[in-house]
Amino acid sequence: MLRTTVARVKTESHGHARGHGHDLRSVSTRIGPVAARIVTGILLVCGIGIIVGLVVLWPTHQTRAVPLQFQSVGGGSQQTVTGTVVAQTFSSCGNQQGGTVFAGDASVLSDPQGTCIQSTVSLTSGPDRGSNTLIQVATNRDRSQASAAGQRLTPEQAAKPQAGQPTLHVGDKVRLSRVTIDQQGTRYSFFDFQRTTPLVFWAVVFVLAVVAVAAWRGLRSIIGLVVAFGVLLVFTLPAILDGRSPVTVAIVSSAAILFVVIYLAHGVSLRTSAALIGTLTSLAATALLSWLAVTTTNITGLSNDQTNNLQVYQTTISANGILLAGFIIGALGVLNDVTITQASTVFELVGTGQPSRRATFTAAMRVGRDHIASTVYTLVFAYAGSALPLLLLFSVAGQSFTDLATTDTVTVELARSFVGSIGIALSVPLTTAVAVALAQPRASSRSAGDASASPTAGRPQSPPRAARSEGARVTRPPGPPAGPRHQGGRHSLPE
Repeated sequence: MLRTTVARVKTESHGHARGHGHDLRSVSTRIGPVAARIVTGILLVCGIGIIVGLVVLWPTHQTRAVPLQFQSVGGGSQQTVTGTVVAQTFSSCGNQQGGTVFAGDASVLSDPQGTCIQSTVSLTSGPDRGSNTLIQVATNRDRSQASAAGQRLTPEQAAKPQAGQPTLHVGDKVRLSRVTIDQQGTRYSFFDFQRTTPLVFWAVVFVLAVVAVAAWRGLRSIIGLVVAFGVLLVFTLPAILDGRSPVTVAIVSSAAILFVVIYLAHGVSLRTSAALIGTLTSLAATALLSWLAVTTTNITGLSNDQTNNLQVYQTTISANGILLAGFIIGALGVLNDVTITQASTVFELVGTGQPSRRATFTAAMRVGRDHIASTVYTLVFAYAGSALPLLLLFSVAGQSFTDLATTDTVTVELARSFVGSIGIALSVPLTTAVAVALAQPRASSRSAGDASASPTAGRPQSPPRAARSEGARVTRPPGPPAGPRHQGGRHSLPE
């Protein structure tokens, strides 16, 4: 009796599944197309909004005065020429040929214990090309400075340039600032090193490495990177200098960059659309969180010398606005990384034949949690590395950890790390949910799964209808009626 009752319950449950399975499955398969239309509509609205924002905020590109810190002695922008260090020796400071233009060797009295490093530079560009000039760099042999700092220097340390002075060697390619003074003529001074050739070299290596591993997709990502910098240079920076809201400009710029970069690098598909929706939404959340962080912590960004110089140059630019814009643009790359990974994970899982959307979401979130943990480390250590000199100074400042951690400079970096990490954490479930709604199981995966799940799989099949017409009696094997069976009672409708 018990066995008969259990068999009857199984038969009724399978009959119920057979009677309603097609309706539930049709609802599940309709989720993808409906979600795709919704996402397409949202992206269309966002695209129109971005275009309107670009038109309204488009900068005037007017000619602007050069800031004071970038002006030459005679006014206007600094003029630089290139040169090569051809000779070097120790000597006393105060050589009369320092910075002047001359032909041949410099008149330098070599002194191994001299307080200056005298470097003869051959000019390779500019109106004095082919002539030479002398660059003097003071060393630590100035005992007054060393004793004032309470330091005991070794002979090697004493022979090195003073803090803030360049370390030059024979053969170095340098850039020199050229200034023309009416009574003194043309004067040259060290400006910076030439870095064009090594930068081009590393850029080529970077492109080759990306293309070698990622093929055409890597090349498209490089093109997208160029487009992103173009947006920043052509639109973002001039618009902020025009007095537009830095936050609004940053949001429009970031959204425009995302549209171009994601579709250019990864192609136009539901997968990339899911990542784009997740990134745009996370970007909006990051902007709101940035505003809350700046407001609640009362950070101003004025501890940064560049921010102060910018406000002196143009008082209409908001320091808080620049700070918020930096938060938003800084989180752009890492959000894009996380959302693309999550969307790809979801679509790959669906392709392997996950039994339900909930199972797909759960499996993708396991990957997302690992990604969140590693990316948070990346953000924090990247900010710590960039602020390492400041942290070293703070470590010997003689103040408590609380006092140092709550200074404006450190709080800015902490808030940037916190906001970026929260944005990453929010982007993972959001992008995963959108991708799960958009992902469609492959037809082959569904048919294979139905066949393997069928109660008649592996059992003798009924003879064809022609055999029945000849009077053959067919004995059906015992068991529930054939029909699609859902594993564990789960339907394909997301739960």
